[in-house]
Parts: sequence; C-alpha cells; structure tokens
Amino acid sequence: MKLKNFYDIAGRAMAAQMVRLNTVASNLANAGSATNDPKTTYKPLKPEFKTEYSDNVKKNGLATVDVSKVVELKRDPIKTYMPSHPLADKNGYIYKAPINVEEEMVDMMEASRQYQNNVEVITTLKALTMKTLRIGK
Repeated sequence: MKLKNFYDIAGRAMAAQMVRLNTVASNLANAGSATNDPKTTYKPLKPEFKTEYSDNVKKNGLATVDVSKVVELKRDPIKTYMPSHPLADKNGYIYKAPINVEEEMVDMMEASRQYQNNVEVITTLKALTMKTLRIGK
C-alpha cells in the first residue's frame, strides 16, 4: 500500500468537510434574511456525502468520502406577521429563511472536528515517515 494513498484519503475527507463548512457559513449568513415571497426565501443547504472505495477495497481496505452534491432542504419559510416591515406583503407578512442556528452551530463544530481529525492523521503520517527514515542512521 502506498503512503500517498493515506494522504489522498485524508485530503479528500478534509475537502468534503470544507464543503460542509461552506454550506454552514451560507446558512448562518442567511439566517436572518427575509422576503415578501415564500418562493424566493433562502433555503438551507446541506452536502450529501458518499463513500468512495478503492478498486481493491477487499484487499487494502481503502475508502474515503466525497461530496456527491449539495442540496436545498425542503423546509417551509417562517411566515411572520410584521406589517411595518418594508418587505411585508399586502397582508403584512414576511417570510424568513428556515434556518435552525443551533443545528448549524452543531454541524459547524462537527465538521471542524472532523477536519481536525484528518489534519492529525496527516501530521501522524508525517511523523511516522520521518521516524522511519531515521531508522537507518
């Protein structure tokens, strides 16, 4: 098994977590947004992950993760009666983005931790490689 494979696995996992963090950032940035039309209200984004196996997974056990796509969640906007709001419709309602800030914060912490775990894998591999190179000295 090539050492490069380990770096590829960790690197792809880190890239997937960066996509996850980007969607969290977009969702949090739009958490307070409002419109006068439920069809144009921001919809939360979530990445869908898929496992990518190596050709010889039974032999070498190598698998990593990729983002298959980023999807809009099917959540209804939050309808709020605010007749004095500049974006209120003719009935006095605005439609807020259906973002659960607490859920997004948990997702952000989890993605950050997963990213850190993969950084630790790379750091450990680098340290082990250096120790291996010093064996002959």
